[in-house]
Amino acid sequence: MNVIEAIRTRRSIGKVTQEPIAKETIERILEAGIWAPNHRLTEPWRFFVLSGEGRRKLGGALASIAVAQAAEGLDAAALEAKAEDARKKALRAPVVIAVAVEPAERKDVIELEEYGAVNAAIQNMLLTIHALGLGAVWRSGEPCYHPLMNEAFGLRPQDKMLGFIYLGVPDMAAPQAKRASAASKTTWIEQ
Repeated sequence: MNVIEAIRTRRSIGKVTQEPIAKETIERILEAGIWAPNHRLTEPWRFFVLSGEGRRKLGGALASIAVAQAAEGLDAAALEAKAEDARKKALRAPVVIAVAVEPAERKDVIELEEYGAVNAAIQNMLLTIHALGLGAVWRSGEPCYHPLMNEAFGLRPQDKMLGFIYLGVPDMAAPQAKRASAASKTTWIEQ
């Protein structure tokens, strides 16, 4: 698959089977991530590959965050139900690749560029997953950025989890997608 075709046909696949993914395949995906552009060659990405029981690390963090964010006044049963719902999210795919940014602490490094590099790494990984015939969805949201998530993965306070790539064999058809034309989002400045 050429890169333009991969870009145009890649879709988020939120439903995958529990069929295991070979370690060599996951390593190819990670290798694609590390070739993302990054200013000053800081390589600010950090990957955590969660499979089997290892997914419980994410489930535990999601459960802790759900309880911490729960409305006051919930009884113990309601809190446990919230925690259990959150815990189950980590089991939606046989492999979850957690991707964090660890910004370099140098005066010549702009922190925002570190985030951009890791987002580019995630895109490289998603395109590789698609080219390999697998399915994935990049999930993020408020729990990613919660201090309890950093704590669960041993990240420093200045680091951030930027998302979770839920990876597996597709168990759904790729959804159709539309985009506004590039022309509608482009201003040409020629003078």
